Amino acid sequence: MLACWTDYLSLCRVTAAIGYLFLLLFSFFITVYTACFNGNCQLLDSCSQATDCGPGLYCGNCPSLGKSQPFCTRGQAIMPTSIVGGLPFNKYSWLMTHNSFSIVDAPSLQGVQRLTFYNQEDTVTNQLMNGVRGLMLDMYDFNGDIWLCHSFRGQCFNFTAFQPAINTLREVETFLSQNPSEIVTIVIEDYVHTPKGLSNLFVNAGLDKYWFPVSKMPKKGEDWPTVNEMVQANHRLLVFTSVASKEAEEGIAYQWKYILENEAGDPGVKPGSCPNRKESRPLNSKSASLFLMNYFPSYPVETEACKEHSARLADMIGTCFKAAGKE
Repeated sequence: MLACWTDYLSLCRVTAAIGYLFLLLFSFFITVYTACFNGNCQLLDSCSQATDCGPGLYCGNCPSLGKSQPFCTRGQAIMPTSIVGGLPFNKYSWLMTHNSFSIVDAPSLQGVQRLTFYNQEDTVTNQLMNGVRGLMLDMYDFNGDIWLCHSFRGQCFNFTAFQPAINTLREVETFLSQNPSEIVTIVIEDYVHTPKGLSNLFVNAGLDKYWFPVSKMPKKGEDWPTVNEMVQANHRLLVFTSVASKEAEEGIAYQWKYILENEAGDPGVKPGSCPNRKESRPLNSKSASLFLMNYFPSYPVETEACKEHSARLADMIGTCFKAAGKE
């Protein structure tokens, strides 16, 4: 079965995943810095200073779980390919962040107070370094350029704008160039109307050399190439758009043609329920071999994230697994 879960504050511990690609969307990518002890503390052990937790762990607490004393929590995902190698891309579970660019304390480049919700604590570079392999980015035409905005009504405003999209894409390019065996997926909520705007953006960011061509993507739910094959071909960047016409016009894959997805926001965190998103085909469809699981509330609360990403998340994985007909 798909096996990607979190232990209390852990971001994602991945075991062998047999089934669909699992792009896990977190409302907050938690990094907690408090205290631990001695360098040998393991997951869930009490700690007193940060340097004392084991590799990939942080020392923190989670009051919303009734945890008042610091303990070691996972802050870095375990790569599924480190557990079992040689499988098709869609046979692994990968960690994805929702609104990856919507970062707490990100400075406003428009000189006005930003009025929006925040979903992340880490920079995109740190997200990638900590094991995130999928980014969800909202792209808009704004100020004569393409910007990342957490906005509404299909329009970017100065109080919902974060930064030009090329800045974040250059972070991705740096990561891919420095990590030649890694693969990154980008899913774009697309409000860009400039002709060839997205394709030119990726070329200008230097990402076209990693592009996984649409022509090689499975069209009928077949397996994807193996991770090793994708790395050898340097097809290490998968990009999907929410606009169907851009597949033919710009060579960017239409999301709903290749990905099944459950409902986002509050419906996606309701215990015992895993409805498909209205744009998606039913989760038990055999026509696509990638499954994107949303798991975040409609209105993110930073102090509740550690609780949401513990047992509740593990339960929802099982629920969605059943909804996909994988019992």
